[in-house]
Amino acid sequence: MSSPKEHVEYHKAGTVRARGQTVDGALAGYWEWFRKDGTKMRSGYFEDGKQVGEWTTYDSTGAVYKVTQVKAKE
Repeated sequence: MSSPKEHVEYHKAGTVRARGQTVDGALAGYWEWFRKDGTKMRSGYFEDGKQVGEWTTYDSTGAVYKVTQVKAKE
């Protein structure tokens, strides 16, 4: 297994759309997604490219809107 690589994606306007890490091309560890205005939209964890654990969705002010528990798929 390779070591994690920082990964950042951008909106067309140049603001950060998503940031996190990849391992061997798969999303891994903690990730965050942002709106075009820079406010955080969603955050959570990946293992081997799959969502795991607690995922948080934020409203347009950046306040926590809801928290979802993602169950591992067999």
